[in-house]
Amino acid sequence: MEERILRLNDVLKVTGIGRSSIYELQKQGLFPKSIQIANTCKVGWLNSEVQTWIQKQIAASRNAIAQNENAA
Repeated sequence: MEERILRLNDVLKVTGIGRSSIYELQKQGLFPKSIQIANTCKVGWLNSEVQTWIQKQIAASRNAIAQNENAA
């Protein structure tokens, strides 16, 4: 699979969360770290890392729902 660098607007679209949340989660170590693009002020995120983060969010959400259903 070919790796792709996502810019912030792409990350916002695919995750559904806001800019400040992305940076706060990244600061807390809960979101993939951005990378600097070609010695510029621009940054991006590796698509594979963002997709892995999304899959983990889905799994955590579904596990929480299943636990709540089992507790009821």
